[in-house]
Amino acid sequence: MTNLRGSFELTGFLHTYGIYIEVYYSNLLYYTVKRQKNPYPTITKQKYNWKMAKTKAGVLGATGSVGQRFILLLANHPDFELVKLGASSRSAGKKYKDACNWKQTDIIPEYVENLVVVECKSEFFQDCDIVFSGLDADYAGIIEQEFADNGLGVISNAKNHRQDPEVPLVVPIINPEHLALVENKIVKAKEQGTNKGFIVCISNCSTAGLVAPLKPLVEKFGPLKYLITTTMQAVSGAGFSPGVGSMDILDNVIPYIGGEEEKMEWETKKILGSISADGLTIENIPESELKVSASCNRVAVIDGHTECVSFSFKSEEKPSVDEVKQCLKDYQCEATQLGVTSAPKQTIHVLDQNDRPQPRLDRNRDAGYAVSVGRVRKDTVLDFKMVVLSHNTIIGAAGSGILIAEILRAKKLI
Repeated sequence: MTNLRGSFELTGFLHTYGIYIEVYYSNLLYYTVKRQKNPYPTITKQKYNWKMAKTKAGVLGATGSVGQRFILLLANHPDFELVKLGASSRSAGKKYKDACNWKQTDIIPEYVENLVVVECKSEFFQDCDIVFSGLDADYAGIIEQEFADNGLGVISNAKNHRQDPEVPLVVPIINPEHLALVENKIVKAKEQGTNKGFIVCISNCSTAGLVAPLKPLVEKFGPLKYLITTTMQAVSGAGFSPGVGSMDILDNVIPYIGGEEEKMEWETKKILGSISADGLTIENIPESELKVSASCNRVAVIDGHTECVSFSFKSEEKPSVDEVKQCLKDYQCEATQLGVTSAPKQTIHVLDQNDRPQPRLDRNRDAGYAVSVGRVRKDTVLDFKMVVLSHNTIIGAAGSGILIAEILRAKKLI
């Protein structure tokens, strides 16, 4: 039987072969026909259980914190089959359970325990349809490029390729349209018989929460002129090796996260930017058009980044607070419209309580794929201010990678 991919309906009567076929999403019904002397055949109905083929996936940096989160999200995923785990040469050749110092609150998926770890070389991953990279930035750049150069698609959580204009920087609930760069590259590769490998970058974890409510506001009320954010970022964002020491963070706030402020300031301009006329690069919003200022702080929270955001629109005609809230409530991301597995039912949750959102209470909305916004109000210096909360290891990291892959799969790009 042909390997069918996608959700569709098909009905037809194949007189030549005497078979009547109906396909309703994941169920295939087939009818065998016995020809008789009379003009009306006898039809026997049988049911054939058909399941869409899973997309084969690999994980690089599988023993690290981001790699472990990728594994958890992939282990029981209905659309992906985890077939390869890559790590350093020290871990290669070992069963995963022996190579990994597991730090997640959920236990290692049983079938993953005995997968044998391989080195992060593309030759070991050629049976993968997509590769997720949780590699440290010290190694990610060269390794990910080698994979792409050898025809593999890579979704990277590392910073190395984020500034490359040919690499989309994607928050999947906000700018999946930037994945058109991947589609254009694949189409061009098929036409020219060249390498179809690609890299897609996940944004910085705090940037994801920041841009999530801004995109729908920009679409409805026009571009921003000024943007200021102060973050309160969870310790999980620093990983666990070396991470943040308990004596440093308990009873304390650390008012500095190396490189974080700069990343937020330029990443926002790329994510809210546009695709070039030739469809091959992303054009950032120029510095002259949007000023972004970020102050980043580490706080004693395990998961969930909280941000206090103030902003002004370019237009002299300003929306009301109620109009801003309604715009956020009405926004539905493309992933939800496509109906992919991890898409949030409600992309942005607007909370009316004065003391919300809070990390412990709100970070897991829609399994961590949604963003919560509260305290939307007028600002005395800029136009508006609000508090934004996002799950930094789900929509801000590995979960974003999974959702990007689901969108690529839905569009038949992997």
